[in-house]
Amino acid sequence: MSVTVVGVFDRVDYAEKAAREIKERGLRTDDISILVKNEDQTQSSGMKGMVNDNMSNGAVTGGVIGGLAGLLIGAGLVAIPGLGIIAAMGPISGLIGGAATGGIIGGLVDMGIPEAESKEYETDIRGGKVVFTMKAEEEKADEIKNILQANGAEKVNQH
Repeated sequence: MSVTVVGVFDRVDYAEKAAREIKERGLRTDDISILVKNEDQTQSSGMKGMVNDNMSNGAVTGGVIGGLAGLLIGAGLVAIPGLGIIAAMGPISGLIGGAATGGIIGGLVDMGIPEAESKEYETDIRGGKVVFTMKAEEEKADEIKNILQANGAEKVNQH
């Protein structure tokens, strides 16, 4: 059975480090999604302002979120009304593309995360946190949760 593991990080580079460790352990990075608010002041959290929405093709000018664009598929910027520009990498980027379908909350619900928790994760993003999700088989969930915690995740949950 498939589950979604979610971790909330203070810094993008912590999420990147966790994604790299997951890849090194032979787990599928295609199943990782990362959401972070794109603001000028995010430089202090390890993220530099991005000026192009086509990270998946490598056509990024300006800064990139560490090496995540090369590690994850479907990376890009998405405008969410009331929230601003969100850098969304991985499968979630396609799910939140249409704000009319629910934006971040709708995308997280589509990934199997209950609406109440999805609202909390949106609040985390609004506050400058990084939300990391990964779809995995249930028997791999504990390993993934341990990796997230070892790399600085503040909160780790399984849905």
